Amino acid sequence: MDLKKRKKVIAIVAHDNRKADMVEWVGYNWKELAPHQLVCTGTTGRLVEEELLRRCELNDDMPPEIIRLKSGPLGGDQQLGAMISEQKIDMLIFFWDPMQPQPHDVDVKALLRISALYNIPTATNRSTADFIISSPLFHKNYQPILKDYSGYIQREV
Repeated sequence: MDLKKRKKVIAIVAHDNRKADMVEWVGYNWKELAPHQLVCTGTTGRLVEEELLRRCELNDDMPPEIIRLKSGPLGGDQQLGAMISEQKIDMLIFFWDPMQPQPHDVDVKALLRISALYNIPTATNRSTADFIISSPLFHKNYQPILKDYSGYIQREV
């Protein structure tokens, strides 16, 4: 396995009540995030982009490439899930609100399921996001081991 540093594709998502936390986390970790490509849903993408542009301008750095998908309830979660299943996402940082029911809870569950299925690092809270971004593996080319699910597909009902 090649362990030299490479650009990662990092998905960033936050529910409404967690967007301020996400922006603060992105602002704190902007130097780590800047060299990578970010994929965000809806409003989260706008807020992340504004914060990173502000930080990069203040420090004369190049801002990261940010891909903005649709808002989660309008299909952004599903777009992101498709990208994960196509192995185009290296990790998911998803600040979700466990206290607020979401109109698209089934989409949220599907997104978390697909991230587990494709074995990508997934943070659903700040502590886990901090552990992921500070891990030595964050700075290396890491290929997750994918489980062979062909037995599930081939079995008869």
